[in-house]
Amino acid sequence: MSHVPAATRTLRLLRFLATRPGPVSASAIAAGLGLPRSSVYQLLEAMAEEEFVIHLPEERRWGLGVAAFEIGSAFLRHGPLERLARPLLQRLSAETGATAHLGVLHGAETLYLLKEQPPHAPTLITGVGVRLPAHLTASGRALLMHLPRAQVRALYPAAENFVDRTGRGPAAPGELRELLARERSQGFCVEEGLVTEGFSSVAAAAFDHNGAPAAAISLTVPSSRPVPHGALASGARGAAAELTRRLSGRNPD
Repeated sequence: MSHVPAATRTLRLLRFLATRPGPVSASAIAAGLGLPRSSVYQLLEAMAEEEFVIHLPEERRWGLGVAAFEIGSAFLRHGPLERLARPLLQRLSAETGATAHLGVLHGAETLYLLKEQPPHAPTLITGVGVRLPAHLTASGRALLMHLPRAQVRALYPAAENFVDRTGRGPAAPGELRELLARERSQGFCVEEGLVTEGFSSVAAAAFDHNGAPAAAISLTVPSSRPVPHGALASGARGAAAELTRRLSGRNPD
């Protein structure tokens, strides 16, 4: 139980507004939070003075103010995703002997934000800042498989939207849908030689507070290395689950 109830109510109110598609009335806030309307008005007035909320008198509704936007922008500037994930990747690479990556979706591409590799690991194309076709990478598909079907269809509407690097991989929307469905059922993605011949990767997704895929953690090893994909997937899934927890995220329904 909080020892500072006013602060707790203020933060709950901010989160409530942040999860709504637009401004809402004070009565809706009171009902949603289970608070007296008089208490909600007091909180809103205090927050408006500090510009965390704004009142829209014609609509009789309240929305987030510029100070809330500044806080959100500062969160992004601090690079929390990379900071939270880096120690997880370092530990994962040390434990498995594999090269660990953190990737996010950038349109229909996988953008790599972090890379941790053990000593004497072979050089890979997947460096920080590199972008690769998402449908070919384990990281990209680990994220794509948790997107709404309509969003995937918008990214890959026709066969001409598919490229390949080694002559393999899904080459049409139907092939990608089938592959994503199989990988979604097993909970992780596997890529063998689609990006670079002779290398295999497994990946799992971490999720944000809305249950949307935020980033993927992948492990890459030479294909000749006698390590079952399931063993590597267990490490990737465990690290992804810990990153989800650190992001205050939740698994999708």
